[in-house]
Amino acid sequence: MPVSRVNARAVSAEDFKVVAFDRRDNQGWSRDSTNQTLVRDTSTADALIRLEALATLMDAAITIPGTKIVMGLDAFIGLVPVIGDAITSIVSGYIIWEARRLGAPRLLVARMSANAAFDAVIGSVPIAGDVFDVAFKANRRNVALLRRHIEKHGARGSNTIEAAYRAEAF
Repeated sequence: MPVSRVNARAVSAEDFKVVAFDRRDNQGWSRDSTNQTLVRDTSTADALIRLEALATLMDAAITIPGTKIVMGLDAFIGLVPVIGDAITSIVSGYIIWEARRLGAPRLLVARMSANAAFDAVIGSVPIAGDVFDVAFKANRRNVALLRRHIEKHGARGSNTIEAAYRAEAF
């Protein structure tokens, strides 16, 4: 059964339905198949920028004055017992989910998951885990792994939808 790839990944803000693209101009704007809705295609570069900003916010948003110690919201949110660590684990999971959506292979996703799990388990230890959260920056490591993979292999999965079709005899 042949597989056809169609460039069709965007959500219309007006009605929240998936639209299929048939044309794209040079600025990345596309019209849906009915030629009525003009939408912007989110690229891999935009996703990486978004993930890097989130990882920086979580792991390296603040520099302690007079020192070279850099920390993010992960260390602060982790101070709240149980709930704080759960919230930071959810954010780490979102980064891994985005990596999979961008076409990261299973081995890379497993490595990213191991980083996040290690951060979650050690970070859940009272006091010592909070110090560990300042030193071990799992989100930044994961985004760096994803960036290296995309620079080397390119992104897969985010801009294509696979559709199987079969020729019917009349």
